[in-house]
Amino acid sequence: MKDYIRKRVLEVANYIYQTRATVRQAAKIFGVSKSTIHKDVTERLSEIDENLSQRVKEVLEFNKAERHIRGGEATRRKYLKEKKE
Repeated sequence: MKDYIRKRVLEVANYIYQTRATVRQAAKIFGVSKSTIHKDVTERLSEIDENLSQRVKEVLEFNKAERHIRGGEATRRKYLKEKKE
């Protein structure tokens, strides 16, 4: 694995773990695709740091479990905004 990829993987993983960010949020911050972030934290990270990989996996699973709530909240805000106009 090239050094710049290894560095990005660790930076992304630490960011996700510390901020509990979603893959989409991390992709926006680091300027790469969601697919790249996902591959970094699910495949590449386990080769570098298994302990950090497990902690990030827990965050990703939590975010996945909460995804339907965030989507519902976004829809609610959308319709509230339309109602005010």
